[in-house]
Amino acid sequence: MTTRELTPPQAQASAAEKVGRTGSGRRRLMGAGKQLHAGPLTYVVLSVLAFISVAPLLWTVVAASRTNQRLAETPPPLWVGGNLFKNLETAWTEVSLGTAMLNSVIVAGTITVGTVLFSTLAGFAFAKLRFKFSNVLLLLTIGTMMIPPQLAIVPLYLWMSELGWSNQLQTVILPTVVSAFGTFFMRQYLMQALPSELIEAARVDGASSLRVVWHVVFPAARPAMAVLGLLTFVMAWNDFLWPIIALNQQNPTVQVALNSLGTGYIPDQAVIMAGALLGTLPLLIAFLLFGKQIVGGIMQGAIKG
Repeated sequence: MTTRELTPPQAQASAAEKVGRTGSGRRRLMGAGKQLHAGPLTYVVLSVLAFISVAPLLWTVVAASRTNQRLAETPPPLWVGGNLFKNLETAWTEVSLGTAMLNSVIVAGTITVGTVLFSTLAGFAFAKLRFKFSNVLLLLTIGTMMIPPQLAIVPLYLWMSELGWSNQLQTVILPTVVSAFGTFFMRQYLMQALPSELIEAARVDGASSLRVVWHVVFPAARPAMAVLGLLTFVMAWNDFLWPIIALNQQNPTVQVALNSLGTGYIPDQAVIMAGALLGTLPLLIAFLLFGKQIVGGIMQGAIKG
C-alpha cells in the first residue's frame, strides 16, 4: 500500500482544517458550560404574562374592598379601598362560610387521597402487570372520559337517594374518588419511570406485592403523585355542578355557599367578591406551602425521564 505525499500547500490546508475543527470543538465545549441569560424581550414577555395571570386575583381584592355603589361607577376603581375587612366579615357570617370551608377541606382532601392512591395502584397494574383483558379494561377506562358528566347526574342522584345519603358529604366524595384520567396519567408515567428490572429484583429478594408497591412503586411515582394530587385537589375544591345538586345550604361546600351569597334584588358584588376571595385563599396557601415541593417533584421526574 502506498501513501500519497502531501505537498506543502496541501499540508498547510490540512493542518488549518484540523485546527479549525479543534477550535470549534473547544468553543462548543466552552459554550456548554456557560449559563444562558435571558434578554430584555424575555423579561417583557414574562412580565406581561405574569400580570395577565394575576390580574383576576388583583381585581377580586379591589372589588372586595369597595362598596357595591362604587363598583357600579365608571370608571371602575383600580386600587384597594377601605371596606375589605367589613365585606369579608359579612361574607363569612352571611352563609356560614366557616362550615362550608371545613366541608370543602374534608371533601377535597378525601377525594385527593383516594384518587392518588387508587390511580397509582391501577396505573401500576396497567403499566407493569400482565393479566387477561388488560387492554380491554384500559380502553373501557379511557372510554369513560368521553362520556359527559352531565349524563350521569340523574341516575347518580336517584342512586344516592336510594342509599339515604341526600345532603351528606359522602354523596359528593364517593362518585369522584376514582378518576379515569388519574389512572391513565399514572399508567403513562410508570411505564417510563419504573423499570421492570427493578420490580423483578424486588421479587427475587422475596418482596411481597405490598412491599413492592410501598418500597418500589410509590417512591418512583412520587413526582407524578404530587402533580395528580394538586390537580385533583383544585378540581375537587372548585367543583360546583354536582355539589349544588347533592347538597343544600345546611351542609354546603364553599362553592354551594358562594352560590347564595349577596343575593337580593340588587346583588352585592362587593360581598360576592369578598366570599370568592375567602374561597380562594386555601388554594393560594396550599400552593405557597407545597408549590416548591411539587415543582421539585416535576423536575425530578423530568430528569429521570
